[in-house]
Amino acid sequence: MSETDARKLQILGAIVEDYVSTREPVGSKSLLERHELGVSAATVRNDMSLLEEEGLIHQPHTSAGRVPTDKGYRAFVDHVATIKPLSAPERRAIRALLEDAGDVEELLGRTVRLLAQLTQQVAMVQYPARRQARIRHVELVKVADSLLLVVLITESGRVDQRTVPVISGMPAEYYAVLRDHLNRAVAGREVTDLEMPLVDYLESLSPPERPAAAEVADALAALAATRAEDRIMMAGTSNIARSAEDFARDVEPLLDVLEEQLVLLRLFTDMHASPGAVEVRIGSEFHDRALHQAAVVGAGYGAGSHLAILGPSRMDYVTGISTVQAIARYVSRFLE
Repeated sequence: MSETDARKLQILGAIVEDYVSTREPVGSKSLLERHELGVSAATVRNDMSLLEEEGLIHQPHTSAGRVPTDKGYRAFVDHVATIKPLSAPERRAIRALLEDAGDVEELLGRTVRLLAQLTQQVAMVQYPARRQARIRHVELVKVADSLLLVVLITESGRVDQRTVPVISGMPAEYYAVLRDHLNRAVAGREVTDLEMPLVDYLESLSPPERPAAAEVADALAALAATRAEDRIMMAGTSNIARSAEDFARDVEPLLDVLEEQLVLLRLFTDMHASPGAVEVRIGSEFHDRALHQAAVVGAGYGAGSHLAILGPSRMDYVTGISTVQAIARYVSRFLE
């Protein structure tokens, strides 16, 4: 990178920083007052003209300074923004909040609220993907003479359960033994790959033993097959109100998008960030026009799921990227 290009990126970074902070167009005079750029006013004005020619900044009014464009924010994210490590107190607070979560549902609820609080943006967490989920454990609990609770626990920590009618008269000890046999048959397998191991197990039984075992095996297969629809947990929607100015007249369509789980799920589906890796989408990079003044900072966690923050394109990307990445890594660790 040439010295001129490096200086232009430095000036672009200063413009983004000031505009995010003040929401006011940025002029060369204020840049020189607020930042130690080490160059003359003429050089700053010339570089700002070059940035404008390249479509990285623009002048909203003839008498105003400059503001970043979507392309400018993208250049800032890709070349200027540096990850700011969380402070020791921040890391301790995150660990303390997430470590004693009782189950995945509680963990995700705490995660999404923490993300919204730390970034002051809308926070979203996609429930752990189950398509590739592997079974950790099957539990069978006799709750009445002819009722059995079938519990399926995946390696991500997700718990699904169903109460099913069973042949009356079978003792609890029978289901304890059956549980052990089923675990040997299916533990470690993907939830979509239970048919053959269950068939093989049933065929290994004598004909008199099969009916009681088969009704439990069928219930287990049905429980694994009826995966809940992908869902998104959300917090901090009220933060949009504080940023209403940034969305001009588009805040209502944006609120509609936030209510449409399918649109948000499609947004997550388009993300390809691996666990802990961050992906940023800005303004015109979205297909949906309602998001053209918005930005999303997302990261992968667990096995193919994502968490993200959504706010205006005039977002504090440094804080957003650092926080999203750190929390995604913590959540992935807790789900291991």
